[in-house]
Amino acid sequence: MSKEQENKAIVGRWFTEFWGNPWNPKIVDELAAPDILLQYSLHAPRRGREDVKKFMTDFRQAFPDLEFGGAADLIAEGDYVVGQWKGGGTHTGPAFSDFLIGSLPAASGRKMQFTGTTVLRVENGKVKEEIGLDDGVTALQQLGILKAA
Repeated sequence: MSKEQENKAIVGRWFTEFWGNPWNPKIVDELAAPDILLQYSLHAPRRGREDVKKFMTDFRQAFPDLEFGGAADLIAEGDYVVGQWKGGGTHTGPAFSDFLIGSLPAASGRKMQFTGTTVLRVENGKVKEEIGLDDGVTALQQLGILKAA
């Protein structure tokens, strides 16, 4: 198996078990580098396994049905894997203030569905970086945090 195929397999598992529903918190210790960087436009960057686990635990408490999945085949070159995705969830949990702007009161019932593209760097079989560009404007509008002009 080529390095690119191995990296795509790692990222495929990461997407399924970290971003899928149900999620597997143990996947962070198994597949993430100790100093992983997780960065998306809606949230402050996260660094390290514990920070990443806390982020996802809080996100999933607020959005219990949160689920993201692939929207196209993964593309790999060297240490990098690129994936397109779509997903979202319904805010039925506790108040949520992790967005860079705005927050939601407890159990708002608001739904978000949006897309994005993510570049992951795999180093020595571990996800070292996950940096994504998402359609955060759409998500924030759907959640009622950002109003259309």
